[in-house]
Amino acid sequence: MINILVVDDNPNARKLYEFILAKEHYTPILAEDGLQALDILDKKHIDLILLDIMMPNMDGFTFAKELRNADITTPILMISAKDAATDKRDGFLAGTDDYMVKPVDEVELLLRIKALLRRAKIATEKALHIGAFTLRYDSFSVLINNEEHVLPRKEFLVLYKLLSYPNKTFTRTQLMDEIWSMESESEERTVDVHINRLREKFGNYDEFKIVTVRGLGYKAVINEEKQ
Repeated sequence: MINILVVDDNPNARKLYEFILAKEHYTPILAEDGLQALDILDKKHIDLILLDIMMPNMDGFTFAKELRNADITTPILMISAKDAATDKRDGFLAGTDDYMVKPVDEVELLLRIKALLRRAKIATEKALHIGAFTLRYDSFSVLINNEEHVLPRKEFLVLYKLLSYPNKTFTRTQLMDEIWSMESESEERTVDVHINRLREKFGNYDEFKIVTVRGLGYKAVINEEKQ
């Protein structure tokens, strides 16, 4: 079971999140403020935190900073009526992983929760699971139906990056800067070459597709039926 800690001083908001999470088979654990949430974290394993900002005793910014200063990396999704750019900036500086403005859309909330949980699992295991595929970061290899394929380092990193953020478009420049680094003398066309090689190797599988976003770059689209 996945435990999600809901930290909000509004009882109606807590009930709403509890209903939404339980319906999706998550285990909601409720706290009225940051101090109560810290006490719960001492006693229970928490997979993700839904966090309000304006609360008595300890607000959301302070709570997030307390966790990050203690090297607690549990994903935090901050949800607040505060919608100014400065509020969002302060949230990310405090250590939140994502930020939503109230009132939240239920579908979007669940999609963001799923994405944060997925990234946290990837970071912990250093592995990414998609249907019959397992990407192993430590060995730059792809395991398909128990058959291992070791990839050249750059090919693996491109594939790992795209699949870690499904449906997110990365420009060639972004991929070059992160994987080849700013010091590299390689040209952006190098990205196209690596994408083509990945398509040649994995294009016959239907777990995912690498899609060209014309004029922008590339994204990975995952077949949800294979999850």
